[in-house]
Amino acid sequence: MKVTDVMFEHMKMQQLEDCFLNLASRQQRGVYFYRINGYTPQVGQFIQKYYEAARKAGVVIEGKIPNPDEKNLSYYNEVMGMDFQLHPGFLSSSLKKWLPRMNDQQRENVAASLFDSLNSLQKAGKNSNMVKNAYIKFMCWLYYKFERIVNLLGREDVPKILYEGNISNYELMLVSILSKAGCDVILLQYHGDAGYRKLDPDCALSDELKLADMTEFPKSFSLQAIREKLRKEADSERLYGKKPGVNNCTNAWISGDVWSDVKKPPAARGTDSNFFYNCFAKVNGVEDKLSYVNDLYQFYLEMKEAGRRLVVVDAGIPVPTMEEIAAIHRKPYDKIEQMIMGLSSNIQYTANIELQRIMVKGFVDTLLAEAETPDNNLNKLTNKAVYLLCWLRRYQQGLFSNWKLPDIGCFIYMGGCKQENEALFLIFLAKLPVDVLVLHPDRNVACYLKDRMLYETNAPESLDIRRFPQDNADVQIGTAAYHAQRELDTLMYQDSGIYRNQQFQKANSVTLQTMYEEIPILWKEELKYRPSFSTINDIVNVPVIFAKISGVKDANVSKYWAMVKELVTEDTYVVGHAPFIESTAPNPMKTYAAAFFKNGRLLKDKIKNHAQYPYGYLREEVQEHMLDKLQLLIERKLIRGISENGTEYTVIATVLNLPKDLVRLVQKFDFTKMNPKLIFINTGEQAISLEDSILAAYMNLVGFDVLFFVPTGYQNIEKYFYNRTIEEHQVGEYVYDLQVPTFNVRRKQTAKRPKWRDIIFKRGT
Repeated sequence: MKVTDVMFEHMKMQQLEDCFLNLASRQQRGVYFYRINGYTPQVGQFIQKYYEAARKAGVVIEGKIPNPDEKNLSYYNEVMGMDFQLHPGFLSSSLKKWLPRMNDQQRENVAASLFDSLNSLQKAGKNSNMVKNAYIKFMCWLYYKFERIVNLLGREDVPKILYEGNISNYELMLVSILSKAGCDVILLQYHGDAGYRKLDPDCALSDELKLADMTEFPKSFSLQAIREKLRKEADSERLYGKKPGVNNCTNAWISGDVWSDVKKPPAARGTDSNFFYNCFAKVNGVEDKLSYVNDLYQFYLEMKEAGRRLVVVDAGIPVPTMEEIAAIHRKPYDKIEQMIMGLSSNIQYTANIELQRIMVKGFVDTLLAEAETPDNNLNKLTNKAVYLLCWLRRYQQGLFSNWKLPDIGCFIYMGGCKQENEALFLIFLAKLPVDVLVLHPDRNVACYLKDRMLYETNAPESLDIRRFPQDNADVQIGTAAYHAQRELDTLMYQDSGIYRNQQFQKANSVTLQTMYEEIPILWKEELKYRPSFSTINDIVNVPVIFAKISGVKDANVSKYWAMVKELVTEDTYVVGHAPFIESTAPNPMKTYAAAFFKNGRLLKDKIKNHAQYPYGYLREEVQEHMLDKLQLLIERKLIRGISENGTEYTVIATVLNLPKDLVRLVQKFDFTKMNPKLIFINTGEQAISLEDSILAAYMNLVGFDVLFFVPTGYQNIEKYFYNRTIEEHQVGEYVYDLQVPTFNVRRKQTAKRPKWRDIIFKRGT
């Protein structure tokens, strides 16, 4: 028998997939040995598939095969000795001892191929010692690098060798030996074929892969990149769990007439059972102001008549409550993928497992995409994920009750998205069996919603409407004159420096640093004329005065009081004694303050719904402004003791028990006009109380001008304020024991003995 009779022949591939056929399915009993010197997308896919096959049943070589070291050679010498004969029988016997897992046929194939290669070295003029060294190197490589595949050679499932880089002469000889013994080999040569052809000029050992349109390999292409891609895909599989049997076909089927598309019966939208057909659209503006509200109402009635499940949200999705957030099971997470996998277990819909899988896939897809956007970290993404889960739980009953294919619910969002979490939730919903319809009639209001899948239409008119009409009581149709007036308002009051009454609902106070002489000038100026006044995104930056005036200029007391009197306007609240609010003064809100604050956040809804809430009669936007500034006062820790000894509860109780006249000034406050004032006059040695300090700091945040007149120069505000949050003006000599004139001064609030009937008929909580 000739040695070549047991070797496998090299075959030509008709197509790349031939390489993955088993022996019996190949045109003849042969193997493939190819060099790949160029790239196409098809080649990239083939290399990835071949890499996965080599990892499972083969060997992947990235760079050179390490030469045997001293330990390798010592072990070889201990087991095999240093005998060598260039004879098939000796080689077969040695392989049986060195690699005992090979069967007889595999051993004969390797021995024959090994003999052929070593014999070629001898014929090429190598002496016996050099041939012996090559033999020992090959034996060590077979044992330490290829032992896992030598017992697979010649099997139906052909083992694979994938070599990345510029192969050396002896490496080429060894992989050629294994190829002839029944192994497929692919050489990845990113820098071309020149190096290889120096070793095998006639290309007798391997074939070059030649395909149309091949180009150079991309610089980013490597086995390491493939491995990273596969790792991410494996992680993705773990994230998703079992994927749903249907996927969303969003907007691909629509005509462009949003109203007709949303009303179209789900069963009539498409016929491929592998998809559910939904719509994700935003309508900016309105076509006809006079008929818009009525058209919405008719649309709503038609959707209800068709049996569609509807959820309508007006002017923003309410943020999750503390109870909703607490119901989301979560753990500490180190990685984004770990977080997504952990939180996705909160999605439970046992009534329909297929729908649950759709929800999980949409959740994972949404968060993975969001993780790629700038400025997102693990903490931010976790918070967004919790919001998505809370809102999904809140609305899933209304959208998916008794769901089955091809049912499609409808989520209607009225108004522009006010923040990113809302926009992300709508993007998430659009991956579920839901039509997401965003109505943005007032084009002057900003909208955060942007997505590549979103279909947008633009109508010419703009209409300020806050509620989607769901019953006859909601249908309010403006006359042509009404809408003309609104358009005139827009022209006059938008970016013109002219403002209508109570145009803005939110404001941030900016404390001015001034000269003492500027105070009386600025004091009587409207806010819009003060430096640093601005309006950004419907929020007013209100420049205010917050200062302490120590001493009396030129010691002229009469002129001093005349100046103070000049500052007392109609909207000025004057306090003439210290302390104004004593710590022992009755305050019914002290009992409830601890229940209104949790985890660093003010529970605004709980406050508003409490039976003892004192400000429920104020306009809603005024209440929001006041509670926002209360939260801000605590967050900034402007008062000593906040987050240290429970002072935050005193802050809450004090702010929720303001004098009625002071509250009326807040209610009256128009952020673009004259702001209300608060003046403290302290002529004695008694400092203001903690509650007085809270009052001053809070009214400053609300937008009041706050002035302290301290003719003695004594400390009175420094005790409770952190840092120097208030500017002090030293204007003259210190004067003592002055009597405060009558400036409509408020009496201080002191503790009173309770009346006997209040004790007997004490109100319960």
